[in-house]
Amino acid sequence: MSSRQGVAPHTTSALTKGERTRARILGYAVSRFASEGYRRTSVSEIARDAGVAPPAIYAYFMGKDGLFRAALEADAAGLISDARSMTSGGSVRARRLRFLGALIERVGEHPLAYRVLAGMEPEVSRQIRLEPVDASTVELADELADAQKRGEVRDDADPLALARGLEAIGLALLVAHVKIGPAAGDPRRAAGIAAVLDAALRAPVVEGR
Repeated sequence: MSSRQGVAPHTTSALTKGERTRARILGYAVSRFASEGYRRTSVSEIARDAGVAPPAIYAYFMGKDGLFRAALEADAAGLISDARSMTSGGSVRARRLRFLGALIERVGEHPLAYRVLAGMEPEVSRQIRLEPVDASTVELADELADAQKRGEVRDDADPLALARGLEAIGLALLVAHVKIGPAAGDPRRAAGIAAVLDAALRAPVVEGR
């Protein structure tokens, strides 16, 4: 796993001063929580890293729990965005396979997401439902619904249910990769995943067509 300690998220000149401060705090929070863990990290340490007074943290986040959640969401959103940037073009099936591969390839660059997937923060992470993951699921459901209209994907299944199932497969693959390592990328497993996607997505063949 690679580390980005001390590196804040990318910001642009279009952001307000408050937004830049919040982004800087989040960047250092990701680094601290990823390297030290939730219990060993203090809000004052993150404030010192970010160059702000500790009370400033509470102006943007609901305490340490809120800061951890926001940091995890930011890191998860970055991972999803990275993976999506590598998956444009082709069928839904092809894009999904590339997306899963990209998640595995890039997860090591997102240290807090990596730490949580590795099960190193069970007390706090099990209660968190991440907005970026939910948003990704809804986006995938929209893609599947459009593909159903084109006849590319079977139309006898609810697209949101399919999307949730595919997201669950992706999460399971990430956890396996993080906990088991390269063995999770066995070519036979990759072929099996492709077969599952085919079974889930392929439009049924209609006799006489």
